[in-house]
Amino acid sequence: MLPRVFISLVAAVISAGPLSAADAPKGVVELFTAQGCASCPPADAAFRKLVEDGKVIALAYHVDYWNYLGWADTLSSKENTERQYGYARTLGRANVYTPQVVVNGRDHVAGADLGAIDKKVDDYASEGKGLQIPISAQMNGDELEIKIAAGQGKANVVMVYFNREKTIDVEKGENSGKKISYLNSVSDVETVGMWDGKEASLKLPASVMQKPDLEGCAILLQSSTTDGNPAAILGATVVMAGKSI
Repeated sequence: MLPRVFISLVAAVISAGPLSAADAPKGVVELFTAQGCASCPPADAAFRKLVEDGKVIALAYHVDYWNYLGWADTLSSKENTERQYGYARTLGRANVYTPQVVVNGRDHVAGADLGAIDKKVDDYASEGKGLQIPISAQMNGDELEIKIAAGQGKANVVMVYFNREKTIDVEKGENSGKKISYLNSVSDVETVGMWDGKEASLKLPASVMQKPDLEGCAILLQSSTTDGNPAAILGATVVMAGKSI
């Protein structure tokens, strides 16, 4: 796993000018999936469409609770599973399931239901529950600079590291014999700062983007419950291979 980097966020004047909400992605879609889940391939296919469409930040978290069926998901981690259970606690649910999608950290829908996912993203955008706080990020020499606009509330600055594409030959379990290509599979998540509603700038060493096999990082401005569980995502951006998107 990647080393934890905790850095305080300080208010700063952003010389590049105010960030625009129009530049933000429409939403954040988080898919919880597993290579050993027979009902997950349709959701993985729907997720691919979201990635290729490019209107949302789409992240796939491979969970490990299906590994007992005979195939250990090569992209799974207990941390991904814990994130899903954290959302369950936030949403007042007694259980988790795959494939499950969480939109903007606010609600869940079935992972293969692309129409429901799109509707949830659109509804949140029109209701003011989309990505309302503009964020930008770019590599500047030996630093990754993150800029966050002013807004209401408090939130964590969360780095979600992912691999662009992995093709897996599933040899056992419910999907035995299938070759499946997975996009934007999450390899690690870490909190690197806090935002208190003021315009702010955060600088991290470029080494956070120079990990083996790392191809991208989503930066989420995410609120949390009093118990520390993930909640509403207020803003987001993505950095890929040393450049901002």
